Amino acid sequence: MNLVTAEEIRPDQSLDITGETCPMTFVRTRLALDRMQPGQVLHLALKGEEPRRNVPRTAAEQGHAVLSATEAPDGVLLLLIRKKA
Repeated sequence: MNLVTAEEIRPDQSLDITGETCPMTFVRTRLALDRMQPGQVLHLALKGEEPRRNVPRTAAEQGHAVLSATEAPDGVLLLLIRKKA
């Protein structure tokens, strides 16, 4: 799912949760999104099978837009998430 690249969108905030496990991965993501203004973009780095499945799905279920998901060579998934309006 590569809709846009990080070069095309300038994230407003970045969050590295590669050291976290579920459910803390989405708790940290949600807290970051809650502190942002509507329409702002979060650049998120995460690792692990469960967070890869759950974080993008849960963000979308809550109305946020997953703009891109890019696989990094080290197994990290990089997401761009736009906070819902």
